[in-house]
Amino acid sequence: MKRLFSSLFGGSSKTEKQEDTVRSKYMPAEETPIEEAFTLKFTEQGGKFIYCEDKKESVNIFKNILTENGWNDCEMLCFRPKLQERYIRSSITPTKTNLNARFFLTDCEFLVAHDGSIIICAEQIANHKLIDLPENFVIIAGTKQLTDTLSEGLKGIKHKYKKNIPINITSIKHFKKNIAEGDDTFLTYGLPIKHVYLILIEDF
Repeated sequence: MKRLFSSLFGGSSKTEKQEDTVRSKYMPAEETPIEEAFTLKFTEQGGKFIYCEDKKESVNIFKNILTENGWNDCEMLCFRPKLQERYIRSSITPTKTNLNARFFLTDCEFLVAHDGSIIICAEQIANHKLIDLPENFVIIAGTKQLTDTLSEGLKGIKHKYKKNIPINITSIKHFKKNIAEGDDTFLTYGLPIKHVYLILIEDF
């Protein structure tokens, strides 16, 4: 996994390039790894992706996100006590009720490689609709949550929660892009578009 993300963001090694050159044109095309497929789809749509090797590094990344956006002396919406405890900063006021907070911190259920979407449910957003939540999302996820398709993700939720399947299952798949690129198209008109940071932690 570490090697994959190094190649995605730091270029391929000489050895890897030589292997690609040697590979015969008559051999079947290699299947894109699920991690790469998700990352490419997610970032193509405007999502901001940060890979971390462990939880400690993810806390530092979270601090950098706050600094980058000037999110100081503001409220952070968060329904997950463990996340709130790990990522809270002295300059941030946590809330479970103010849907107009500066940003929303949450985890998720699954990351879907097919379309770069993120599956969440009532465990993360209670009974709220996406459109009612803050414009800015910071999502904490682990590499173990990657799945190929939406249907596989839904099966995973059913297996995870067994007889107590959560309600309000939805997916985030329209991410806010740079203003210069244009945020609205006829495909996303009227849909909730979120500015999403995804902090992906190895084996989390």
